[in-house]
Amino acid sequence: MSHRTLAKEAIAETLRTALIEKTLPEGAVLLEGPIATLFNASRTPVKQALATLESEGLVRRFKGRGLLAGKEGEPLRIKVTPEMLKLNPEGHEYPKTFAWESFYYDFEKTVILRAVYGTARVNELALSRHYGVSRTVAGDILNRGAEKGIVSRDEKSRWFVNPLDERRFRDLYEVRALLEPAALQTAIDHAPVEFVQGLRSRLLRTSEHFPDVQGAELDELEKDLHIDLLQWTGNIEIIEGLRRTHCVLVAGKHIQRAIRGMTGIDAFMGEHLEIVDAVLEKDHQLAKARLSAHLLASSRKAAERIHAFRSVNQMESVSYLVS
Repeated sequence: MSHRTLAKEAIAETLRTALIEKTLPEGAVLLEGPIATLFNASRTPVKQALATLESEGLVRRFKGRGLLAGKEGEPLRIKVTPEMLKLNPEGHEYPKTFAWESFYYDFEKTVILRAVYGTARVNELALSRHYGVSRTVAGDILNRGAEKGIVSRDEKSRWFVNPLDERRFRDLYEVRALLEPAALQTAIDHAPVEFVQGLRSRLLRTSEHFPDVQGAELDELEKDLHIDLLQWTGNIEIIEGLRRTHCVLVAGKHIQRAIRGMTGIDAFMGEHLEIVDAVLEKDHQLAKARLSAHLLASSRKAAERIHAFRSVNQMESVSYLVS
């Protein structure tokens, strides 16, 4: 059985159980993107799993985007949580079934550090040979990269690296500056206090031993604020719009680590803490103002890091990237 089949069946079975046991509410809107994030998977097996459940009559279509859980109930736009699906909270159950994960981080870093010089074509066959995997797994690596916004496919199904120069970073930060405060406006009212307090506790723990921190810790803090908290907005369209900008977070971590000896680690925890405190106080205007200021500062730092990286590095040859 292929790894793709395993992924599809694992996801379908988990969703099926949640639907039958009603831990996933009737009418809940199911979107491929958020569900793929829960399973740490690409959208392809999620799409296949939802199609299977639709054929079984466990989910149904409606006039909006996605599918609805169950056979009854009006569209319910809520955040689908790991608890609803009874997923392993430490995330050890399902990621093991996805073969692409073993190679994705290296692929992501390689592509990001190439993207600062402009676009390039990705040769899928060469990619599979580079990592010693099947074309199926190589395709999953590329699909995951597409979801992160670092690669895309043209009308002829050819894969390309999305350029990440100063102009694109600036454009993406402008989008974030428009959408993130708007998302925060409603997320403040919907996010459980316990969830926000958990964000605050993680920020304080990391701050206590900064700068002796792991990159993964900083990645999680960025995700806490800019993805997980904002998911509590009731506006699915804003969430989908912001998903296109997440490549900035992905790129930022790799570029910052590549130049760590030159610029040091960005101690953004204080800014995050100020935003989270305003959220806990339900001070909408202050939280949005602090988030906007944080994004403006981050945009400037991103431009400086790209310049610093290119000033001391040259574009390296990669077997599966063709200029």
